[in-house]
Amino acid sequence: MLIVGELINASRKLVQTAIKEADSAYIQQVATGQFTAGAHYIDVNAGVFVEEEARYLKWLITQVQQAVDAPCCIDSPDPRAIEAALSAHKGIPMLNSISLEKDRYDVFLPLVAGTDFKVVALCMSDEGMPETAAARLNIADKLINELVKNGIAPANIYVDPLVQPLSTSDTYGREFLQAIEAIMTAYPGVHTICGLSNISYGLPERKLLNRTFGIMAVDRGLDGMITNPLDKEFMAGIIAAEALRGKDEYCRKYLSAYRRKKFEF
Repeated sequence: MLIVGELINASRKLVQTAIKEADSAYIQQVATGQFTAGAHYIDVNAGVFVEEEARYLKWLITQVQQAVDAPCCIDSPDPRAIEAALSAHKGIPMLNSISLEKDRYDVFLPLVAGTDFKVVALCMSDEGMPETAAARLNIADKLINELVKNGIAPANIYVDPLVQPLSTSDTYGREFLQAIEAIMTAYPGVHTICGLSNISYGLPERKLLNRTFGIMAVDRGLDGMITNPLDKEFMAGIIAAEALRGKDEYCRKYLSAYRRKKFEF
């Protein structure tokens, strides 16, 4: 399971304040904590600062990579901000994200064509967010084929079928899970990724729903998550779920995590 640590996001008040005050120590502390807990990529998001987003993204990337030996997931709906932020990044980043929305697609595609960047591909088009597994698969098919045609290896494509709130439709959880399974079956070598927390929006005990939904998604083949790696119980659940699904040969990762006391909550 590829884990993208989600905590350096300017929508969080403490992070927003740290960005405004150029508090390197706080940002580096958050980055180090996530990396130590098992994050493979550190997400950086400065989206609330519309006019200063590119500058703040560059600053965040610099702070993170001074603190940890890990690549960043550069997270913005604005391809131009991502392009500016790339100049500060060392190594191969993950870029979040491209979609079939024309304005985003036309600007984003030249950024990634022929590169080794990891690319998050959102199942969204100018028609809006898809509600069914079939609609998600249709968008995923177009995105995957276009990215491959433009020199992106399937192994570098991370399709995000988009989680929608269960509180607004009791079909959204089921349709998302079916989409994960369909994409992973139809496109060997391509990955799937998502942020889970939207599933529980508007409902009580959100952590319970998020954890349960995440484990269900692992069973359908999900192999990437944008999540909080400091949630030890959930991280342990992911390791256990992958072992039970047969994605951990001889339970090596499970046993290694046990020996490293990753199951102590």
